[in-house]
Amino acid sequence: MTINRQVLIIDDVHEMLLDGLAQIGYEVKYMPMATRNDLLHHVTTATGLVVRTKTLIDTEVINAAPELKFIARAGAGLDNIDEIAAAARGIKVFNAGEANADAVGEHTIGMMLGLFAKINKADKEVRAGIWDREDNRGEELSGKTIAIVGFGNTGKAVAKKLSGFDVRVLTYDKYLINYSNNFAKESDMNEIFSQADVLTLHVPLTDETKGMVDAKYLQKFAKPIWIFNMCRGEVVVMNDLVKAIESGIIKGAGFDVLENEKINNMSDREKIWFKHIAGSDKTVLSPHVAGWTKESYYKISAVLLKKIIDINLTDSVS
Repeated sequence: MTINRQVLIIDDVHEMLLDGLAQIGYEVKYMPMATRNDLLHHVTTATGLVVRTKTLIDTEVINAAPELKFIARAGAGLDNIDEIAAAARGIKVFNAGEANADAVGEHTIGMMLGLFAKINKADKEVRAGIWDREDNRGEELSGKTIAIVGFGNTGKAVAKKLSGFDVRVLTYDKYLINYSNNFAKESDMNEIFSQADVLTLHVPLTDETKGMVDAKYLQKFAKPIWIFNMCRGEVVVMNDLVKAIESGIIKGAGFDVLENEKINNMSDREKIWFKHIAGSDKTVLSPHVAGWTKESYYKISAVLLKKIIDINLTDSVS
């Protein structure tokens, strides 16, 4: 077989994607440890590029890739890809957001249950020989009103998985209409501000959502809430969030993402809010792994492979 197509993969993916691409005629350059210089050098001959989040695919990268036909994001968010620059070149950009939605949904509910039941706090105390039942009395998720902001793949998965918990689910998505289903009721932010007990965020990072959850936003809630961020750290203004926890506006917070995820390379300002959330019994933290399960690792590659095959079929027809 004559190979005239090449996919450059610069992040860790399941081997099934490598095998599948080779079977449909692609030369695969698998460089999961690639530096930016490596990327700029090797992308010059690539017709496809597969990335995760660690690398910025900006105008410089796109201009260095004259043969590039598609950019595939192994995950959900596209905020590290300059979609405008890609569109100007006719480069297709797509993700695999549907592949890890179940994982994010389960992780979100796990964090909710952990905070409501004070599991992290109780576990730490028992291991230290402290048997304090009263201070570890939790709350039940049952009967609460859960607000899901962002009703894409992950928002829908959270709503579906909450269906067995006897909760009321409200959802808001600026870019959708008539999207209520058996698991969630389409709402608006006024209703959410007035009724929500829990807020869980599943929005993409855009100029509009960056810093969306600030002091002014949080003060609009009629009662203290729990908040969970499973999308992008920059959506929440962390200094404002810390103040909201201290003042009682927020009862508890779960974060799978942070404004700066390079914990050992934080600014002085970032160290202040991180010290507060890391030392609080009202928070639960994880290292951006909500969508990173053993199952989703495979499913992400499977979804991308199917979409690349579909692109080839479309191109061959046209």
